[in-house]
Amino acid sequence: MASPKAPLLGKSGKDVSLAEDVFAVELRPHLVHETVRAELNARRAGTRGAKSRGLVAGGRSKPWRQKGTGRARAGTVRAAQFTGGGVVFPPGPRSYEVKVNRKARRAALRGALSHHAAGGTLAIVAQGVFETPSSRQAAKLVADWSHDLPLLVVAHEEEEALIKSFRNLERVLVTVPAELEVAHVVWANAVLVSESALPLVEARAGNGGAAGTEDES
Repeated sequence: MASPKAPLLGKSGKDVSLAEDVFAVELRPHLVHETVRAELNARRAGTRGAKSRGLVAGGRSKPWRQKGTGRARAGTVRAAQFTGGGVVFPPGPRSYEVKVNRKARRAALRGALSHHAAGGTLAIVAQGVFETPSSRQAAKLVADWSHDLPLLVVAHEEEEALIKSFRNLERVLVTVPAELEVAHVVWANAVLVSESALPLVEARAGNGGAAGTEDES
């Protein structure tokens, strides 16, 4: 099987060889689904809440006497049937975290990247193309590549000019290898990886993984 390759944008006619263990593996939809679900759940704040009758202020005495009024007996206006009363079984702060093992996360990331590599929707941005920030140059690069948006751009943290060039473009998400998620790759119709960031992406998604690039879950 031939080694996977991706076009090197900025240097016409050149291709970059990609790591087979990262960009030429089988896509496992169930792992991708589990990982994306876990990543999206991790973004949820889980701070929704309401007050029970025990937390609502006021209502220390009976609103009316027990008998003789013709109304149902009541002990406090903090009860749920009164306006301003507490909520029955109120929701409280909670965690939406779903555990996915690191091996499964890496396998899902490799599968998603391989899907783009096999479909020709992955390209590498040559080093030194963006010496100064230029959104116009970035837009031209994307237009010349002729792939559908949305677009994911993975750049090295030190490539400030490249990051600034792409971050203002519509329907373009810019991230760094240490923060790359499977949900980002699945969301994008096309992926650009800078030449400097490529080894870090391969290390993050590889079987060994990169130290400090993923959490322990």
